[in-house]
Amino acid sequence: MKLLLNLFTLILLSSCVKDKPQEPVKTAVSVNAETKVLITNEGNYGWGLGTISLYDPYSGSVIDKYDQQQNGGATLGNVCQSIAKHNNHYYIVINNSNKIVVVNASDFVRTAIITGFNSPRYFLPITYNKAYVSDLYASSVQVVDLNSNTITGSIPCTKGTEEMVLIYNKAFITNTNSDYCYVVNTTTDVLTDSINVGKGSSSICIDKYSKVWVLSRGNSTQAGNLSRINPVTLQVEQSLNFNLGDIPNKLCINKTHDTLYYLNNGVCQFQISSSILPASKLISEGSKNFYGLGVNPKDYTIYVSDAINYNQKSKIEIYKPNGSFITNFNGGIISNDFMFE
Repeated sequence: MKLLLNLFTLILLSSCVKDKPQEPVKTAVSVNAETKVLITNEGNYGWGLGTISLYDPYSGSVIDKYDQQQNGGATLGNVCQSIAKHNNHYYIVINNSNKIVVVNASDFVRTAIITGFNSPRYFLPITYNKAYVSDLYASSVQVVDLNSNTITGSIPCTKGTEEMVLIYNKAFITNTNSDYCYVVNTTTDVLTDSINVGKGSSSICIDKYSKVWVLSRGNSTQAGNLSRINPVTLQVEQSLNFNLGDIPNKLCINKTHDTLYYLNNGVCQFQISSSILPASKLISEGSKNFYGLGVNPKDYTIYVSDAINYNQKSKIEIYKPNGSFITNFNGGIISNDFMFE
């Protein structure tokens, strides 16, 4: 009888063990804080949630939805347009939710939310305590006080402002809805000039000679341009025309600021000393859907995102400076921008 009782007890215990839910296996993800790459993922316009992915080039580790992981599941909103670093904080611009989410650079924990925008696009630090924010639908650029994290002013400008750069106390501001790049005196916050760079400028860089390069997309009747501006005289020193039907975008520059890259049915490479646009692609797009582009200043590697069908996770591809493939990994939905640490 005792033997039967013991046998029954063992069967009962065995049954309890089988019915108990198994704890998920937690895989440690190691990321080198000195080499990380932050990737902004837009999320589908109107209904998807924007996210930030974290990637370590040395280990190949990827943390999906890093922003949510560090903030108790709190989401950024829709659409995650761009990210900038200033004063040991990251400023994450959320376009369709009309806000900027501020997080600590050290741990990505949220510290503030800046509201009151119409449709913010890019964040440009001007001083330690002041920044400009471009806007797709507002007829102005917003001035933000970084102490109070509030909008304290606006600079009237044609609706459709995009990427911006700062040099010699001047902000150069691109605009998708006009033929001009606008110039603002950052001491007085007053628009002082406009420079004709062709239809639909949206991205901008500064080279090693302190010249400003502006990429204009053009439209169905007007070809796009790549323009070089002297920031002192505000004159266009060089203007190179694309073919009608080309849609150049996502201008960026390498570590030594002597080579430009942009998307135009593939990844194109342009030496700033050149007087003609490249005849061939450095990286062919093929059947892919290239959407985002960045160049890592630490090792010159080229990052390009394939948005695929805009509904599934983007594929991030990494290439050597000569265009040869290195590796790829999954980003989030519609990966569009890179920040290299």
